Amino acid sequence: MRAPAPAYSANDGVIDAAMAALGGKLDFATELVGEVSLHVVRDSLVETMIALRDTPGLEYQQLMDIAGVDYPDRGVERFEAVYCLLSLTRNHRIRVHVRSDDTQPVPSVTGIWPVAGWLEREVYDMYGVLFSGNSDLRRILTDYGFRGHPQRKDFPLTGYVEMRYSEEAKRVVYEPVRLAQDFRNFDFMSPWEGAEYILPGDEKAALPEAKGAPTPLKADAIQKADAAQSAKVAPTEAKTTESPAQTGAGKSEPDAVPKPQNPAVVPTPGEGQNQ
Repeated sequence: MRAPAPAYSANDGVIDAAMAALGGKLDFATELVGEVSLHVVRDSLVETMIALRDTPGLEYQQLMDIAGVDYPDRGVERFEAVYCLLSLTRNHRIRVHVRSDDTQPVPSVTGIWPVAGWLEREVYDMYGVLFSGNSDLRRILTDYGFRGHPQRKDFPLTGYVEMRYSEEAKRVVYEPVRLAQDFRNFDFMSPWEGAEYILPGDEKAALPEAKGAPTPLKADAIQKADAAQSAKVAPTEAKTTESPAQTGAGKSEPDAVPKPQNPAVVPTPGEGQNQ
């Protein structure tokens, strides 16, 4: 049995209703790939969320998540805090975007949705966006004393410190990152289709060559050479003879001498020698 309501409601009239309810608090709105996004003024975020929750026709009662986005090419206000809202009565979702940087705080919405306390802590921990009004704005995912914000685009992939257990100190210690080997480069070439390099370990199976030996051919070059050699060699025909004379039987060699006769055998003229 199918559900009485569709999985998602249509976006018809959502942007118009939001513009009428928010007025100057709304910078601009977009509808892309079936999703409505509202870009609002940072200082009026709390009033905007209350209007989206209480206005008839909108009624976005639930805060599902807060995500952070980093756009380093912008220069100013490179970060965005994205609020994902859900309307239970209308079965519709919407996103609210707010721009900021690492110095100008975003107003906290914990007074509207208490669950925003942990969500704002995640955005602060990963991106360094500050939230004014959050009474417990601490790191929540990284360790104590972590330096930097790992989801920023300019944060190194290796980080700054690594953690291990020290047998000498009998505790967990932090040390600068030491890479045991460089990052591997993946070329996604199949060795069964003729890779242009020697796989690790294949050099052990190759026989040692003298100095000045030619460079081994690649797999595709060997295949082309075999095909060209097969085309040059003509097929050989089987040797056949028409009569016993063509086999050379009965012909004496140029340096052949007469075979000596047995003195005990006296041949009889006109008859066999044993008659």
